[in-house]
Amino acid sequence: MYMTQGIHRSVQTDGDGLATSFRGRKRTWSQFAGRVARLAGALRALGVRPGDRVAMLSQNSDRFVEYFYAVFWIGAVATPVNIRWSLTEILYSLDDCTPSVLLFEENFIDHAAALRQQAKSLTRFIFAGDGVGPDWAEGYETLIAESEPVADCTSGGDALAMILYTGGTTGFPKGVMISHRSLVCSTLLVAQVAPPDRKAITVHTMPMFHIGSTTRVFRAVHFGSALEILPRFAPELVIEALAAGIYADIALVPTMLGMLLDHSDAHGGDISPIRHLFYGAAPMPEALLRRAMTALPHASFYQAYGQTELSVVTMLEPEFHGIDKARSKLRSAGRALPGVDVKIAAVDGSELERCATGEIWVRSPSAMMRYWNRPDTTAETMIDGWVRTGDAGYMDADGFLFVVDRVKDMIISGGENIYSVEVENAILKHAAVRECAVIGAPDDRLGERVHAILVLREGHSLTLEQLSAHCAPLVGGYKRPRSLEIRRASLPLSAAGKVLKSVLRDEYRAKARRADEASDN
Repeated sequence: MYMTQGIHRSVQTDGDGLATSFRGRKRTWSQFAGRVARLAGALRALGVRPGDRVAMLSQNSDRFVEYFYAVFWIGAVATPVNIRWSLTEILYSLDDCTPSVLLFEENFIDHAAALRQQAKSLTRFIFAGDGVGPDWAEGYETLIAESEPVADCTSGGDALAMILYTGGTTGFPKGVMISHRSLVCSTLLVAQVAPPDRKAITVHTMPMFHIGSTTRVFRAVHFGSALEILPRFAPELVIEALAAGIYADIALVPTMLGMLLDHSDAHGGDISPIRHLFYGAAPMPEALLRRAMTALPHASFYQAYGQTELSVVTMLEPEFHGIDKARSKLRSAGRALPGVDVKIAAVDGSELERCATGEIWVRSPSAMMRYWNRPDTTAETMIDGWVRTGDAGYMDADGFLFVVDRVKDMIISGGENIYSVEVENAILKHAAVRECAVIGAPDDRLGERVHAILVLREGHSLTLEQLSAHCAPLVGGYKRPRSLEIRRASLPLSAAGKVLKSVLRDEYRAKARRADEASDN
């Protein structure tokens, strides 16, 4: 199992077919393969050897895809950089995995210049953007034009293919080591439940440093599907891509899906070409999902659940998105993929009975190798072949997994366990609410109380009393919000589109400390 195999197959079976499209720049499979081989030759000439790390700091592009496969082509290791991190976080990750080469584009010239001075391991820089790059960096297109192609070393199996960094919102980021075998297995496992549709073009919007995004790219290349690459997610860019008359296969996190539907409703734009819609990475409010299903009656919906350490491990197929309550499992994350084991574990790792809530543990051929330079954290996370996800959930009698919260986001109020996602789903049913996060706020009597942080739709208002009355028929009394905060700006999001509750908790505690200090004075 090696990652570049899909390229060779596509050249053999569909050499003149479309491989990538980006801002009007189109490459066939034969052209794509040739460019990958030449970029691989350029990297080798710059001193990159098997096992060496190569980093990229960039928005999405066709060159980003070529970078992945050129690195794999020579047996090196891809380490894409999280573009939403601060320079300090980026520097930490680079000093941790020590790449020698950094590719970057025009939006990150200043970052690259700073990293050139501060990163310990970087020695060569490649400008992979459009226009003229800095004189201290090699030109991407010049390297491809002037370098000789090299043969694919077909490195695969348990060889390290990629390091993706996860975390960074609490403590230091962790480098997740992923092998060729894990990436190929992930592609094949998902295909058993969601077979690729060769008639649909993969419209790619999610940032390519994220596991949910890279696996979409690798799936397209492995099965020879064309990629329509957008530099970033923006509703207008998606609608523009769909206007080209393509049938689209697209993946969106819930916040992206809501923005796309809102934009289509407010400004027009046909989204009906979407034929396959994958969603995940963050809890999907049922109201939003039903709205999307109404807007896209001819689309097949798939929910995917996983994490960087595992890739996708469960999926909810289209047949369980129906209106028929006997079949519908809209609130679930689906069932384990073939070849994947999922259990709900007690504190000691033993499996709990059905419908009991515990931590989700997974055993899968797509699991990571280990954490880079973190043996203790690896030992805490990987136990007898199982990966502890840190998510709380339960499994129903039919084998469907329900993710109720991150274990660390659970609120304990008056001795009762409250899962914030359940309360958020209830709140998001209110017509005035656009965004919502629920956190535990310190409380002298209860230990913690349910605190709701909301962004309202334009022209709406909402009081705590009104919110409590709305929640009354939906959740138990002890789960209802006891305090409320209205924000004008959007809630802070991670690269995966998840609300950063750790940031909200820190902000709340800092605000409380300032209030206490002011009262003391």
